[in-house]
Amino acid sequence: MSLKNVIGIDHAVIMVKDLDRAADNWKHLGFTVSPRGTHSAHMGSGNYTIMLDPDYVELLGVLTPTEHNAPARAFLEKRGEGIERIAFTAVDSAEGAEEIRARGYTPIGPTDFERPVTMPDGTVSAAKFRTFQWPTEEAPGGVRIFACQHKTRETVWIPELMTHANGARRLRQVLIVTPEPAKDAAHLSKMIDVAVRNEADGAVTVPSGSDRADFLFVTTDQLGKRYPGVSLAALPERGGAGLVIAADLAAAEKALGSIGVHSAGAICVPPAASNGTLLAFVKA
Repeated sequence: MSLKNVIGIDHAVIMVKDLDRAADNWKHLGFTVSPRGTHSAHMGSGNYTIMLDPDYVELLGVLTPTEHNAPARAFLEKRGEGIERIAFTAVDSAEGAEEIRARGYTPIGPTDFERPVTMPDGTVSAAKFRTFQWPTEEAPGGVRIFACQHKTRETVWIPELMTHANGARRLRQVLIVTPEPAKDAAHLSKMIDVAVRNEADGAVTVPSGSDRADFLFVTTDQLGKRYPGVSLAALPERGGAGLVIAADLAAAEKALGSIGVHSAGAICVPPAASNGTLLAFVKA
């Protein structure tokens, strides 16, 4: 992509109402879940991560209401649980912020923050980040985007957390449902300066950059035809809908058991069973 300091999807942020209960649910789905992280008093939030390679999934919850997490609380109140925003990997957040400013977007940040991390040997270290955001109102398909520079990758991508009973390896697609796939895809395309790709069924793909996962903008009807037999209850009319995950399918089938639904070559978890997020495991 034309942005020099943004190199594709880094992680998907799933807002949840009860953080610890959500972590237990994802463990039940065969994921290895990190110890709980707690953000600053200013942020008022906490998280669990599911580490893949080269990306990951973040379960995010509000611990204490603050001005900073007002958009997240509004999201939960209006939409319920599900994908609230997507992070790109930033090479340099300060330079990345200036790149989007040059394209007419006033950046929020860059902002430095950190959270304590308990390492496998019991010692406590810190995960340190520098992020910047596109303006809050710029949310293609109802999904906010930001970029994250990892200053301490060794305290985030911890090898012991990267092996999952369900065989999950990496993200392939972020699914966004919308009545107007072309319009919302064009919005994101402009924000990250990359061309769209039209799919045969009317869905629209926006590559995120490098070899990272793509965005797929799709109507609910189109999504249902892509994954027949999978209940899409709990999805909004417009918003983050799901994640396509490259995995060892035999491991996924074993770990998911009766929760997994075989559909179109994938093993799926309906959004009602995974905190408002359709999970589609496909062959790695």
